[in-house]
Amino acid sequence: MVNDEFYLSLALTEAWKYQLLTYPNPPVGALIVDKYGKILSISAHKKQGEAHAELECVKEAYISLTKDKSIENIKDASKIHQYLLQNHNNLFKDSKIFVTLEPCNHYGSTPPCSLLIAKLGFSEVIIGSTEKNKKAMGGVKTLKENGIKVKCGVLKKECDQLIEPFLKWQKRRFVFFKMAQNLNGTYDTGVISSKESRKFVHKLRDKIDLLVIGGNTVRTDRPTLDSRLVDGKSPDVMIYSKKKEFDKNIPLFSVKGRKVFVSDDLEDLKDYRFVMVEGTDSLIREFEGVADWYLFFISSGMKRGKNIAFDRDFEIIYSNRLSKDLTVWAK
Repeated sequence: MVNDEFYLSLALTEAWKYQLLTYPNPPVGALIVDKYGKILSISAHKKQGEAHAELECVKEAYISLTKDKSIENIKDASKIHQYLLQNHNNLFKDSKIFVTLEPCNHYGSTPPCSLLIAKLGFSEVIIGSTEKNKKAMGGVKTLKENGIKVKCGVLKKECDQLIEPFLKWQKRRFVFFKMAQNLNGTYDTGVISSKESRKFVHKLRDKIDLLVIGGNTVRTDRPTLDSRLVDGKSPDVMIYSKKKEFDKNIPLFSVKGRKVFVSDDLEDLKDYRFVMVEGTDSLIREFEGVADWYLFFISSGMKRGKNIAFDRDFEIIYSNRLSKDLTVWAK
């Protein structure tokens, strides 16, 4: 059935592609339909400092409707905002915009999305989660004061889950556990995930403050643990181990610009806000009660090897395909 839930679910799917990659901002998806229900654009916030989902979505819809591609060369979010205000010609007066999170109502890297939507004259705004950040809240009020119809709470549970990491790292820290395995549950068979999945992990490494890895993995795999596949930064590394001695010729020790330390005290996480733990079943036990979420990469192949030996029930939050792999977000 094509209804508000259907349209917002498409915006959610787009936002999930950038889960955690928008740090320290929340992931947000947006979709615009014309008065006949035809989808004009679907977009998401991709990275801190870049256009918010609403602005990006309006830009794409504007290009679709006008074929004016001059705006494509504008990268600054504030300039995109200004260009749309000057050239929209009431294109959106009968359109609806669906947003997974209440449009922001403050001046940051771009003027308020709520003000842009109001000035463009959308007929209705359909929202999943309401804004809980005091700095950004008030978008619904602004929209209503400008005569825009607003509907809140569509797919609220799903939209609230999308921004759960954002809410956690705002208050203290967010810790997630990443593990890769073959389809039959083996994990000690060398490279498991596709290149696309490995690039996604490197994108995550580029965002996190701290990467935690087990001592046995360091000794056996001798990893680098950087973000070279995306030319990103290398996070600090905590080697979780009771044994403190390591061969300093292991590549991870020679990466410049980061701190590497050995510890078996989880209190050492307290100085970090965004933490990824990479490991298997032996390490996952150690982080019970500490990890907020889990991210599993499951390859399409079966290989002989050591199987995961761990009893635990998870709540699956979201899953999707990434090249040949299945990615599963759980808690």
